[in-house]
Amino acid sequence: MKRLALLVLCLLGAATLRADDPATFPVGGLTFKRPADWAWVPVNSPMRKAQLKVPGAKPEESAEITFFHFGPQSGGDVQSNAERWVNQFHGAKDAAKIEAQEIGGAKVTLVSTEGSYTSGGMFGGPTITQDNYALLGAIIENPDGNVFVKMTGPAALVKDSRQKFLDFLATALPGK
Repeated sequence: MKRLALLVLCLLGAATLRADDPATFPVGGLTFKRPADWAWVPVNSPMRKAQLKVPGAKPEESAEITFFHFGPQSGGDVQSNAERWVNQFHGAKDAAKIEAQEIGGAKVTLVSTEGSYTSGGMFGGPTITQDNYALLGAIIENPDGNVFVKMTGPAALVKDSRQKFLDFLATALPGK
């Protein structure tokens, strides 16, 4: 019963956050504008601040975008996080790229790679390996703490979504 009450409160809170503009949402002092064809996904971890799904040709071929924010001076440094993301992939080390850019007036570190993606394993749980996957991630430096945005999914879909992802990052404006 307590879990049901907590779920209802979370859903009400999420609905309230999106009441003014269902396409915008806040993460770590930034406000993002979600593309219309990217779907909301219920957050499945207390560490995640938001979660979206990029549709693929088939439902099982979609990509996932997750958002993390841990607060000022928390969550680790940019380089360590970028390397950790790259190390979740095996088989195509030469595909890994970590590059600093400016997007929408913010300093952003883009991380991309592909190969076999291993996820899970937190707190002794099972790991899952998915072949022919890719990562396109961004670490947005922000005075309120870095915002981590990570898209993982089938390699072709992630590569095809690159420009839309970059355009999406440019919508991230300081919150009000």
